[in-house]
Formats: sequence, C-alpha cells, structure tokens
Amino acid sequence: MTRYLLRRIAFLALTLLLASLLVFTITNLLPGDPARIMLGREAGPAALAEAREALGLDDPFPVRYVTWLGQALQGDFGTSFTTGEAIAPLVFERLGNSMRLAGLTLLIAVPLAILLGVVAALHANRWPDTLISVTSLAVVGLPEFVTGLILIQLFAFGLGWVPANASIAPGATFAEALPAMVLPAITATLVMLAYIARLTRASVAAELTRPYVRTARLKGTSHGTVLRRHVLRNALLPTVTIIAISFGWLISGLIVVENVFNYPGLGRLLTFAIDRRDLPLMQAITLAAVTVFALANLVADVTYAILDPRIRLA
Repeated sequence: MTRYLLRRIAFLALTLLLASLLVFTITNLLPGDPARIMLGREAGPAALAEAREALGLDDPFPVRYVTWLGQALQGDFGTSFTTGEAIAPLVFERLGNSMRLAGLTLLIAVPLAILLGVVAALHANRWPDTLISVTSLAVVGLPEFVTGLILIQLFAFGLGWVPANASIAPGATFAEALPAMVLPAITATLVMLAYIARLTRASVAAELTRPYVRTARLKGTSHGTVLRRHVLRNALLPTVTIIAISFGWLISGLIVVENVFNYPGLGRLLTFAIDRRDLPLMQAITLAAVTVFALANLVADVTYAILDPRIRLA
C-alpha cells in the first residue's frame, strides 16, 4: 500500500507541474494587453511600456514561468492587475466558499443518487426504473440557469423559505451561510444527480446477476444482507471515482450557478478575472482548481485501493 501511495503522489506532482506550465502558457496566449486594460484606451506608448515593465511582461517567457512557479509554491500568487491587492487571500477565501458549497451539494446529491440508483436496479425494466430514469434525465437536461431561476421563483419568491440571493459576508460561518447556499446546492445536485444515479443503477444491476449473489440466496441469506454486505460494496467502487471527479468539478465548474445566485465562489471570481484580463488572478484560480481536482482524484484512487486490494497490488 505504501508503494502504491508513493506512486500516486509522484504522479500527482508530475500532473500539477505539467498543469502549471499549461495554465501559464494558455493565459499568456490569450488576446488582449493587460497593460492596456489597466491604463485604459487613452494611455500612451510610454505609459504602456512602463506598465509592462512593472508587471514583468517584458521578461522572457521561461523567466516569467519559473518566477511565477517559485512564488506559487510558496503560496504567493502575486498581486491582481485589477485591484492591486494580494491574490492569495482572495483566492483562498473564495476556494473555501466553493468547497463549502461543493460539500453541501455532495451531502445532498450522493445519498439521494445512490438511493435512486439502487431502487432503479432492484426494479430494473419496471415502472420505478423508468420513472427514475426519465425524471432524472429530464431534470439534468435543463441548463443550470433555468433550473436556478425556477427554484428561485418557487422557493424564494413563491414560498419565501430561502433567500434568492446567495451572497454571504466574508468570514461567515457555515451555519450563517447555510440558508444562502441551499438553492445553489440543490441546483448543483440536480445537475449531477442523473449521472451518479444511472452509474449506480448499472453497477448494482450488474452485481445482482453475479453467481455469488445467487449462491448467497440459496444458502438462505436474506436479500437485504446480500445487498448491504456484498452487492453495494462491489457496485459502489466506480461511484467513488465519480464522486471525487464531481467534487473537483464543483469547485470551479459551477460558474453559471454561482453567477445566477450571486454566490462568491471560485467560479464567479474566475469570471471576474477573465472579464478584466487579470492574468495573475486567472492563473491562481485555475491552478487552485486543478490542484483540488488532482487531490480529489488521489483520494479516489486511495479509497478505491482500500476497497479493492487488487488495485494496490497491481
């Protein structure tokens, strides 16, 4: 197990190194001049040249990359071209907000999706299976902003149960932010619910046809015991990976949801950075999202290896 873990960590480090190079390259190839965006259209050539020099944009690409990577490894992502403030505190604050929203979403989505998948598998090709499949696919087919607006109209304006605006004060505790996060979390849940449910349904249905299940039933083992102790343990192995990938996606992939609800997460901050061509801010956000995604996959790999010894012995 130790050797397996060391291999995965080494692979993670290599992945992050390549990702950092890719992120830095792509952001520097984007059209537009950061100096021009900062100073405005009326800025003269001398002022633009001075701004580029101050921002380090005149240095060769390898020098800028190595400097940026060295500072990033120390937790220093520089200062924002737009605000002139340190980037790291802002990115970490927004990352914390996104992780809270992602955690709440998974807390709702995973048990519900697994339950629906198991029920569909136990009633395969019958009306409960059809109802769950059709309903989940119909919901996931709606764009996030449509789902969000429907939930706002129904639960915020219609019933008044939760606020429509998900803005939270800086430094708010999870309990204080919870009412504002309910609608964004439900919206995100509906986006990913069908995929996890259908994957669970397929895995459980396949396991129910295995010879060991029939053997256990012939021995008199109750259906519930077979399902809990054997079927779910094997069937949920692929789901572990999907949950980890979903967590990584939730950190930066809910740009639409965060903008609909005005939620101060990492995705909304990325939109702000792109609109203003703020290179250091874009680089910091993207690298943070890639790191979380890679760590989530590492956790999935380790969990998978714990549940299936064949993986770590390969």
